[in-house]
Amino acid sequence: MPKKKIAIVMAGGQSPLLWPKSRLDKPKQFLHFVGKGTLLQNTIERIQSLFPFEDIYVVTTQGFVKIVEEQIPDLPPQNIIVEPFPRHTLPCISLALTQLAPQLEPDSICVLFPSDHHITNIGEFQSSVDIAIEFASTRDAIVAIGIPPTRPETNYGYIQVDNLREGLGEFYEKGIRYSKAFAEKPDYELAKKFLSTGEFLWNTGIFILKVSTFWNALYNCSSEMYNYFSILKRFVGRPQFEQALLDTFRLIQSESFDTGIMERSGNVFVLESSFSWSDVGTWDEIYRLSLKDADNNYLVGDVIAIDVQNCFIQTDEKLIAAVGIRDLLVIDTQQALLICKRGDSEKVPEVVNFLRRKNANSLL
Repeated sequence: MPKKKIAIVMAGGQSPLLWPKSRLDKPKQFLHFVGKGTLLQNTIERIQSLFPFEDIYVVTTQGFVKIVEEQIPDLPPQNIIVEPFPRHTLPCISLALTQLAPQLEPDSICVLFPSDHHITNIGEFQSSVDIAIEFASTRDAIVAIGIPPTRPETNYGYIQVDNLREGLGEFYEKGIRYSKAFAEKPDYELAKKFLSTGEFLWNTGIFILKVSTFWNALYNCSSEMYNYFSILKRFVGRPQFEQALLDTFRLIQSESFDTGIMERSGNVFVLESSFSWSDVGTWDEIYRLSLKDADNNYLVGDVIAIDVQNCFIQTDEKLIAAVGIRDLLVIDTQQALLICKRGDSEKVPEVVNFLRRKNANSLL
């Protein structure tokens, strides 16, 4: 096992798919949808037995620092790493490992966690992370955690798996496989084909690798970004760091770790896991995860439902009386009301884009 392992929790993103609850000033990772706490709080809780608090780092933007401090009060203040503004997951991780460079050895293991996913079977999840850490510590490998798909989901990324045993030794029996390819959010027909082959797993967005492996991959796959962060590294701990950080983020392009590194690297492996996982990406997904009543409804808040079936209805303040409706998603907040047919919630960003064009920032 490695001398040191750290967790990097990425908590700076936005989520227009869950408007009007998820907003610019408080996106979905800071909200409660399923489980006991907010998605961020649940993320931290399930990794606490794997990492002490001093080895858990949360990367977010300046506007969310106070929320992180309120929701995770036991997190040391210096463990909140602040981006000037969002640039997707690859710059997020690059910044974290740049700031932490003085205290990390090249063989330290870094585990990357999204902050806004829902996971059950926590024991299985923790066991999977341990296996991935053990494997990544033995070689120059990037390990993704994948979940066998249960339906042709179009909002998830997929990983194609190679069942070759050669070179994997005992880790083959533990679920480690070679990766053939990554596929981002296929259409429905392609997702059905993925399922029929039995070769594809859902990509959970959890990645495990050595610090040295990350910098080698960044150098090989995105040399321009590597150069920017190599320069920034010289300013860590110096008064000029904040200005240098701002300049760096203004110059770099927004890019995800998946497309920037995983799709371009030849040393990618996958651990096939069996814990229950969801990225809580749409209102349809939240309805799917929710515990329904006898009429297959999930009702939250002050709701009167008469002859209502297969609906998700949530209200923050006012009474909602629903009569004779079927298969609807109804989400009421102080600022806005969303009414959507079940199965169509992936179109919600079109509402957000409309409001942006109208400069209706108070509703975003």
